[in-house]
Amino acid sequence: MANVFVPDDIDFALYEQETDAQQKVREAAVWVQELIDRIKNPARTPQAFMPWRKTMGLLQFRPGEVTLWGGANGNGKSLVTGQVALSLCGQGERVAIASFEMKPIKTLERMGRQWSGTNPAHPAYAGSELGLKALIDTYEQFKEWTGDKLWLYDQQGTVTAKQVCAVIRYAAKELKVTHFVVDSLMKCVAGEDDYNGQKLFVDELTAIARDHQIHIHLIHHIKKPASEDHKPNKYDMKGSGAVTDQVDNVVIVWRNKPKERKREEGLLTDEANFKEPDCLLICDKQRNGEWEGSIGLWFEKDSQQFVAALGDEPLTLYCPPEAY
Repeated sequence: MANVFVPDDIDFALYEQETDAQQKVREAAVWVQELIDRIKNPARTPQAFMPWRKTMGLLQFRPGEVTLWGGANGNGKSLVTGQVALSLCGQGERVAIASFEMKPIKTLERMGRQWSGTNPAHPAYAGSELGLKALIDTYEQFKEWTGDKLWLYDQQGTVTAKQVCAVIRYAAKELKVTHFVVDSLMKCVAGEDDYNGQKLFVDELTAIARDHQIHIHLIHHIKKPASEDHKPNKYDMKGSGAVTDQVDNVVIVWRNKPKERKREEGLLTDEANFKEPDCLLICDKQRNGEWEGSIGLWFEKDSQQFVAALGDEPLTLYCPPEAY
């Protein structure tokens, strides 16, 4: 399965401070030479995208940036970011996840289901040796596939901002991780009203992303809306307004509760089900990109994936043996 690292294994104190300032002060000629080298050999900036074809070219996850993922409790932030993390791994990125709200095995249970595109509780897997063998084979392949792509930090509960920053520096320096997911901001800063602490923490994340040329994904909660029909924006984030000011991108996950109510009341027509998405990804800020707007997604229950259109097959990275 994915690589898991825990506080007892590593002396994170070595990574609590950034590189000594003296090493960052260099002659201007050094930077000019870098400019000359770029002109001679233009470097192609790596591009990492979200998993859905219709999002290509709209939002990129660039090295040196921070993306804030916002949303209300139960709106699917962790599911969406888990699927995005799998997609990033499939694009050749190295991803680490620090969830202080969910144990690694639960995170991997969800991601394994998304990766395989199947429900391990499906009757096809139960009651037969072939079904059990197929299920075990699925997770054996998932274990092998994640081996050099995915890491999880094993610590739940509240941590200090200093600890989190040390873990990210360690992952960037030693594991060569290119994307780091922090779930969530409120677990890293003690109080919801500690606006200065939130500002300093996010400021440090932006510095780490820039200095190590990685992309940091920070999950955050929004304020409780007056109505579930309200589509949130960056001004609905909890805590300091400086958080959204400092990050490069803001993406909000909005679960379409009004549609769910129609379904429960028997009022959802086939046409409305086709036109109305189950979820919106609302990009309310992209500092270094031109596009801002919303993307509609539909939820596929068996795989726990979000798909681009009603009836679409889930993205499948797992290839089952023909014998099954």
